[in-house]
Amino acid sequence: MVDSLQKAFFGVIALGVSCIAIELIPVSRQAAYWNRCLDATVAWIGEKEDLSTWSKKAKESLAVGVCNGAVYEPKLKTVKAD
Repeated sequence: MVDSLQKAFFGVIALGVSCIAIELIPVSRQAAYWNRCLDATVAWIGEKEDLSTWSKKAKESLAVGVCNGAVYEPKLKTVKAD
């Protein structure tokens, strides 16, 4: 009796872990997509002449906003120092 109860518990645990793993698939895909967006946006910002002098943190901050959808302007507006 104890042996069959132990097998049942292991079965339930295995089923639970499998369900959790299946539920994490969309999250991991979204994270991979977001990371690709961040890398591509940082690379794009580095290619622009006006923005190439920005620090890495500033470029990544702008890239996070772009990938999160917080930047609504199709063109970046930069202010040139006199």
